[in-house]
Amino acid sequence: MVIPAIPLFAKSFQVNNAQIGAIISAFALARFAMGLPAGKLIDIFGERRIQTTGLMLVAVSSFASGLATTYWQLLIFRALGGIGSVMFSVSASSLLMRSVDDSIRGRAQSTYNGGFLIGAVAGPAFGGILSVISLRVPFFVYAFTLVAGAFITSFFLSEKRLGRSIKNIQDPEDRILLREALKSYPFLAAMAISFLANWVLFGMRNTILPLFAEEKLGASNTVIGLGFTVAAIVQGIALIYVGKISDFRGRKFALMLGSFVMLTGIATIIISQHWWYYILAMALFGIGGAFEGVGASALIGDLFGGKGGRVIALFQMAGDLGNIISPVLLGWLVDAYSYRPAFIATAAVFSLTLLLSAKMPETRKLNS
Repeated sequence: MVIPAIPLFAKSFQVNNAQIGAIISAFALARFAMGLPAGKLIDIFGERRIQTTGLMLVAVSSFASGLATTYWQLLIFRALGGIGSVMFSVSASSLLMRSVDDSIRGRAQSTYNGGFLIGAVAGPAFGGILSVISLRVPFFVYAFTLVAGAFITSFFLSEKRLGRSIKNIQDPEDRILLREALKSYPFLAAMAISFLANWVLFGMRNTILPLFAEEKLGASNTVIGLGFTVAAIVQGIALIYVGKISDFRGRKFALMLGSFVMLTGIATIIISQHWWYYILAMALFGIGGAFEGVGASALIGDLFGGKGGRVIALFQMAGDLGNIISPVLLGWLVDAYSYRPAFIATAAVFSLTLLLSAKMPETRKLNS
């Protein structure tokens, strides 16, 4: 709901594109800074408590963002939301990775990602409609949904329902240490792919592309919201198959296919002349994002099986680093050179994912 509103709401404070990008980067920077501490908190207090606390923090941040009267207030409130965001995302990933068998890891990851998309299918379009009333309204509604999520986590993600302890009771000696994880090429490559995928999906798609669609392609706020909805629907459909493909064809295949589709989406925007190019590119980003997200996360699960919150947090931090750098850098490129040079630069950088995937050894178990 808030993705289409954020750039437009920030622009209402009469700021430039780089400052608009900073709103997105501030959220990611807070996530990045709190990644390893969140992993440590999970090891100490368990997933359920940290996930509930994180959801409530983002709810408070979202509500405060809707009340912001200056650009700097919006920047600070969004940054505070990043702290809660990393707490609930790392805790959820940690629980998933140690709860599922290797043979169904890709399908489990697809189902998990699909949970987000249930809301994402209707959210952007609904947010676009709410933005017609006021650009502040989507933030208030989002806050309410987060409180509902925290309630569900606290009362339904119980030990009895899971059939095992919520708290990570692994022997500390069994946990994968960061220095050991950093010796693994697949782990390093997965972090790099996550960084570059977020460069496209959050830096370009969520920040610069809505402004480009409005200013250069003549898209209305409703069409912009529709683009995000199309991306979510297509990604949701793709997730039905991506998990199976990842489990039966392998993580490497999934990552290479995702990279190719996302590059095609970037190329579509580079040559775009009408608003329907924007819709097509958003659909391609949805498909490519499904493959990249499931493939990389399943690979991390193959390698470590959720052994240690800090290793999982470091993987997520790589993606957050892409969120931090790309919105500001792409905003600066747009201000200095215009939109298409920024898209061309993105295509050049993202093409590295094809090379990383090609060199990737298969981590999927042979019996899966």
